[in-house]
Amino acid sequence: MPASAELDQAIGLLVDALDYTGGVLADLDDDAPALSLPTPCGEWDLGELLAHMEDALDAFAEGAGGAVSLQPRIPVVARTEALRLKACALLGAWSSERPEQVTVGDQAVPTSVVAVAAALEITVHGWDVARAIGRERPIPDHLAASLLPVADALVFPHDRGALFGPVLGVPDDSSAEVHLLAFLGRDRSIPPASFQVNPGTGPLIAS
Repeated sequence: MPASAELDQAIGLLVDALDYTGGVLADLDDDAPALSLPTPCGEWDLGELLAHMEDALDAFAEGAGGAVSLQPRIPVVARTEALRLKACALLGAWSSERPEQVTVGDQAVPTSVVAVAAALEITVHGWDVARAIGRERPIPDHLAASLLPVADALVFPHDRGALFGPVLGVPDDSSAEVHLLAFLGRDRSIPPASFQVNPGTGPLIAS
């Protein structure tokens, strides 16, 4: 596949991811639950997860310009309106002319890899937020199926910890969403709002 076509396909996946997570963020309004709510990311509460998502959107927006700084950013109080604005800015950044490669730290990687990595992170953390606030927001089957090979290519054993837990076993005939979440250490069968913040453990703890 030509590089330009591969990048267009990757950005299409990013658009789908932003659309899915945008729907989740719409559930967070002025009556949003406390930021101390536990999430499927066992070491993060809801406020910490939203702050991480903001940070990630900043980084992926930088990637559209050809470079991603690895300098730590100062954590900020998570606000859903800021996330929505940054999601729109991210989409706008990737809709303009893009470089063929992105420098991440001191490593050059294909731009399409950065775009699909963004799609994976945005989707999965969108699901995490939905579960934390007690909402059923299934990942669309086409999006989950497209992200499965992305996860397989990008998530390595040393990545498993706060963000991605051990691979969980699921029946072969499970949906693409179940397979994707299980690969990332998330158990789809645990009901929403059934987690606890438990530092030092895996990312998915049933209460």
